[in-house]
Amino acid sequence: MTLASLPRLVIEPAVRTALSEDLGLAGDITSAAVITADHRSRFVMAARNPGVIAGLDAAELAFLLVDPAISVTRHIEDGTPVKAGDVIATIEGPSRALLTGERTALNFLGHLSGVATVTNDIVKTVAGTRASVVCTRKTTPGLRALEKYAVRAGGGMNHRFALHDAVLIKDNHVAIAGSVGEAIRRAKTGVGHMVKIEVEVDTLDQLREAMEIGADAVLLDNMTPDELKEAVAFVDGRAITEASGGITPATAAGVAASGVDLLSVGWITHSAPTLDIGLDFE
Repeated sequence: MTLASLPRLVIEPAVRTALSEDLGLAGDITSAAVITADHRSRFVMAARNPGVIAGLDAAELAFLLVDPAISVTRHIEDGTPVKAGDVIATIEGPSRALLTGERTALNFLGHLSGVATVTNDIVKTVAGTRASVVCTRKTTPGLRALEKYAVRAGGGMNHRFALHDAVLIKDNHVAIAGSVGEAIRRAKTGVGHMVKIEVEVDTLDQLREAMEIGADAVLLDNMTPDELKEAVAFVDGRAITEASGGITPATAAGVAASGVDLLSVGWITHSAPTLDIGLDFE
C-alpha cells in the first residue's frame, strides 16, 4: 500500500509552534551575529544509524517556513529503510536560515523516524501471521497525527485517532456501568450506527458476555498466549480480536501466533528512541 502524505494543513501548526518556541522574540541571535546575510551553504542530511525514515514533510517545512528560498532535494521518501551513512536529503540556501531551521527539522525527522523504526521492528517479528501492529492514543500532545503517520510509515496501522471516532469501553467504564454487557448496551443506544464498539476484557467470562451482546471488537488485555488462543477460538471470526498489554519485539511473535487480528502497542509512540540523523556542512 502506498503511504499517503499528511496534508500540509495538518503538519504546519505543529511545525510553526516548534519554530516559535525556538526563535522566541529575538530570533536566532547566534547565526545573525556570526554569519553574513548573503552567505549561502549546502548541507547533507544523512542517517547515523539504521532505521526507517518518517517525517520528511515536517522537516522540509521547518526550513521553508524560515525562508522559502531554501531548496530541499530528497533522495529517499518516508517509509524507506536506511543504513548508517545513507543520504536522506540535500538542503541548500541562505546559511542563516538553514541553521535556524536545522534543529526543528531534525527534531521532527529524528522522532518520527524513531517511531517508524520501532514499529517496523515489531511488524517484521509478526510477518507470516494474520496480525497487524496498531498504535494507541498514548501519543505526544499536539503530535498525534504525525506520530500515527509515522506508525504507518513503519508498516503498522492506526487504532482510533481520538475519543470521537470510535467507542472503546475500558475497565473503568465497565466498573461504573456495572458490567461488560450493560456498558455495551448503553453504547449501542448512545452512538450512531456507523460507530464501531470495542470493549476491553480481562477474562474469558467477560469475553463471553461481550460476544453475547454483540461487540464489534474485543480488546484482550494482558492475557497469556494460551488464554489468547482460547479467546480467538471462541470468537471464531465474529469480532475483531486485539491483544494488548506489555507487547515487545521479544513477545510479539508469540502473541501473534495465537491468531489475534491486532497487536496494540502503546510504547511505539510514547517511548520510541529518536533515530540519529545528522545535518552536515558540505
